[in-house]
Amino acid sequence: MTTLLKTIKLKGKGIHSGLPVNIVLRPSKKPGIFFRRIDIDKNKMIATAYDNVGETKMRNTTIGDTHGAHVQTIEHLMAALFIAGVDSVIIDIDGVETPIMDGSADLFLREIMAAGTTGGKMRKIIVKKPVIAYTREVRRQLPLVFRIKLWVMDKIAHRKSNGYVKLSPNDGKSLDITATLVYPEKIIGAQTYEYVFDGSKRAQNTFIKQIARARTFGKYSEWEYLKAHGMGRGADETNVIALNNDGDGTLNKLMWPDEFVRHKIIDAIGDMATSGGMICGKLESYKGSHALNNIVLKKLFSDASNYDIIEQ
Repeated sequence: MTTLLKTIKLKGKGIHSGLPVNIVLRPSKKPGIFFRRIDIDKNKMIATAYDNVGETKMRNTTIGDTHGAHVQTIEHLMAALFIAGVDSVIIDIDGVETPIMDGSADLFLREIMAAGTTGGKMRKIIVKKPVIAYTREVRRQLPLVFRIKLWVMDKIAHRKSNGYVKLSPNDGKSLDITATLVYPEKIIGAQTYEYVFDGSKRAQNTFIKQIARARTFGKYSEWEYLKAHGMGRGADETNVIALNNDGDGTLNKLMWPDEFVRHKIIDAIGDMATSGGMICGKLESYKGSHALNNIVLKKLFSDASNYDIIEQ
């Protein structure tokens, strides 16, 4: 078990709500990562667990009871905690959504690394059998109104819904991620990126230098639709890569030509961190999503023969 050496205070705004929010990351002696909503009367602990994910349809990962105490957009912070090896922390938050900061995991990770962490290692979850989740499974679970919204957004973006996320065994020592994006926009096109995390300093430094600063993205023409439907109200050029309406350029400068798919690595790691440990296996994400990441974890843990757990 690893926690923080010092308390961390951060503030920003929610990318979907657009509202200001403050968070305080506190060292903890209790195993697990928990949010605590201090802005509501019953500020019970909200576990960041795959089986406590309330929804993923707002292009983020939400934990808790969506009709009660919940927190949206946890994935970038979860990725930063995972890379730093932190698996025990209490996060006080005074709003419904984790601050988006600059749209990446970089600011979170820098603060965590500066605070320092205690010794210890995350438990390993060894993938023993392949499991796979398909986009069509996600669509079937949604209410009709949201299926229609997604269909409209796919039409606007000229996207096909044929993605999947697959977990399969490897040597049991690392999380090997291969992420692929296929977008009709020329500035993105088809992009693939691979990253291996084995808990080492080298893997950590690779993430810091090559992945952590990759920002979330969206087409400018989609922003108005999202905002009209209660999403993306805090999105702007400081926290989102904005694609122009022709899809052949961006309104802000890219850090890497393939920054888009590098950000998908952040999302995948953040979602895998809700497993409660370090998934050791191959993760293949083809046009993946938060919903697919959550479904594949549910499938993995649905049968004890699919995995082994090694406490360290």
